[in-house]
Amino acid sequence: MKIHTMRAFLITFALFFMSLSCTNSGNTENDLAMMQKLPFQTETKNGLARAYFASGCFWCVEAIFESVAGVEEVISGYSGGIEENPSYEAVSYGKTNHAEAVEVLYNPQIISFQTLVSVFFASHDPTTRNRQGPDTGRQYRSIAFYQNENEREIIDRTIKDLNEKHYDGKITTQVFPFQKFWKAEDYHQDYESKHPRNPYILGVSLPRLKKFKENYPEVLKDKKLH
Repeated sequence: MKIHTMRAFLITFALFFMSLSCTNSGNTENDLAMMQKLPFQTETKNGLARAYFASGCFWCVEAIFESVAGVEEVISGYSGGIEENPSYEAVSYGKTNHAEAVEVLYNPQIISFQTLVSVFFASHDPTTRNRQGPDTGRQYRSIAFYQNENEREIIDRTIKDLNEKHYDGKITTQVFPFQKFWKAEDYHQDYESKHPRNPYILGVSLPRLKKFKENYPEVLKDKKLH
């Protein structure tokens, strides 16, 4: 009887400790489930590989990656959750566990995955949990997705180095095995270039893009212009 009681106590204590750890880390049940999955490896097509990131409003992120040499195309969409066929309305109102994300199609002969990861961290604040600039909510959280162990090691090493050199251990970026990317509605694609006078684009997206270009001209497609 005593053994069973002690065992029950230890199990209860362990579960309680785990729940505290999850709360303190900011991870939800969805996040913990995602972290346990095996990554899905996408296929290279026409010499182009794919990478996936989430770092705030996908209008901003798409424009930033499209300015980088070796990147052929960037698609806005949703990833990081378990819900099927997410819509902008559902994601933007926090009704899913997905984050606004981008699919980056790149030429690995010109740009490496390491450089893409560096661009990702250089173009947003990875220390603001569930927020990027004026956009607040889990749909705007920072996530770096990996498709294999090599990519995971690159992301983990980059986070470790940045935490030690610049962020004093404050990076909150999640590292998820890539599962599925859902393309956003057509009107979201190339939004910044199609709507240059939009108040959000003028006040948030363009300043963010300009700051990135000024700080990292060496990775841009047309270095002479910046």
